[in-house]
Amino acid sequence: MERDDIIEYSLDAHHSEEEGRKIRRKIWLVTLFLAVVTTVEVTLGAYWKEWFEPSAWNMIKWTYVVLTLVKATYIVMTFMHLGDERRNIRAIILLPYALFILYLVFIAIWESQYVNYLWENYL
Repeated sequence: MERDDIIEYSLDAHHSEEEGRKIRRKIWLVTLFLAVVTTVEVTLGAYWKEWFEPSAWNMIKWTYVVLTLVKATYIVMTFMHLGDERRNIRAIILLPYALFILYLVFIAIWESQYVNYLWENYL
């Protein structure tokens, strides 16, 4: 007995070779962009003591936060196809998450400064 609820989607791909090249090019560009941003993050983390003075640590932390948010947004826009949606839909989906992430970052940095204050003054 043959099932009629299984659909073979690969047979339904009606695009030309040129469109396929565009898709593959986009995939390679996304991979390259994410690799470059990750390399910058790792290099910055590995060599920040040699390249920057200790007072630049706050700038480096904010750079990590911004680069991580850029990567997360790019991944959501590309791989979850949110970039293909209308602007209002993107805003409705991303704005609450962005505000929540900024709130978490604010709390983490605020509390880390307090812990640092306690560490320097009482220990």
